[in-house]
Amino acid sequence: MARILYIGGTGTISAACVRRSVALGHEVAVLNRGGARRPLPAEVRLIQADIRNPATVRAALGGETFDVVAQFLAFTPEHVAADLDLFEGRTGQYVFVSSASAYEKPPRRLPVTESTPLRNPFWQYSRDKIACEDALVAAHRERGLPVTIVRPSHTYDERLLPTLGGWTDIARMRAGRPVIVHGDGTSLWTITHSEDFAVAFTGLLANPAAIGDAFTITGSHAPTWNQIYGWLADAAGVAAPELVHVASDTIAAFAPDLAPSLLGDKAHSMVFDNAKVTALVPDFRTTITFDEGARRILAHYDEHPDAQRVDADLDAVFDRIAAHARAAG
Repeated sequence: MARILYIGGTGTISAACVRRSVALGHEVAVLNRGGARRPLPAEVRLIQADIRNPATVRAALGGETFDVVAQFLAFTPEHVAADLDLFEGRTGQYVFVSSASAYEKPPRRLPVTESTPLRNPFWQYSRDKIACEDALVAAHRERGLPVTIVRPSHTYDERLLPTLGGWTDIARMRAGRPVIVHGDGTSLWTITHSEDFAVAFTGLLANPAAIGDAFTITGSHAPTWNQIYGWLADAAGVAAPELVHVASDTIAAFAPDLAPSLLGDKAHSMVFDNAKVTALVPDFRTTITFDEGARRILAHYDEHPDAQRVDADLDAVFDRIAAHARAAG
């Protein structure tokens, strides 16, 4: 049994990892500011502190040590530097959750592996993650920091819609209005359920073979975007959704807020080789494909009408893009 401290612990990915750690019999604590987005298991000890305020973390933790600190909320080198000041010397493994969006875009070869270069000129989020990794690798080389780096790609649960517009897309489908799909909809997109991700992630915790290394964690399920939208339409009870295919650059021009994650990730076929993590965690595999995932998502939203929020600004932008596509076509 390991003593594990999760920083965050209630997000799309981390909540599933917390549940899995508890099921495996580990002693689990979660550090966050409270107000959990997803409920914590009763066995979890909540430590309320703000990771952006190191003094509150020191006061809350006192002299405690942990076998693992799993960091889901570090996004810049400054966050990592603060973490090293807080946790170096009090944990046997610091696990940094990076992002597979850090891999080069566009990819020169598929599948992507851990040796694929890290370079993303489109998305600052990805460049910051790369800088975080650089700082951690330097600390490992210079003074033996027991770090493990994990790179998830698109990971979801029942609350997270993977499309450009989220619930706005579902509302448009159900209203018989056009839904914008980037490119021609045939690019491949690896999409992983958080419950599957958690199997691989928790298998790396307190695992000596994972120290000083980086691992991609994605499933093997890589449908096309047309399939993803189609499965969502089926789950939403829409027999024939109107999917309007538009070049990613055009969408980015109309909706600049979508540009970084679209041009820096979703616009490209992304397929990954998970042999490295599977060698250490042989139980890891895809058990939930997105046809089932879509049904779970729509069931959740239909049971929670308060979550069915349409983004009026984005909805209007989609109308303009659809009109542009019709005029150009």
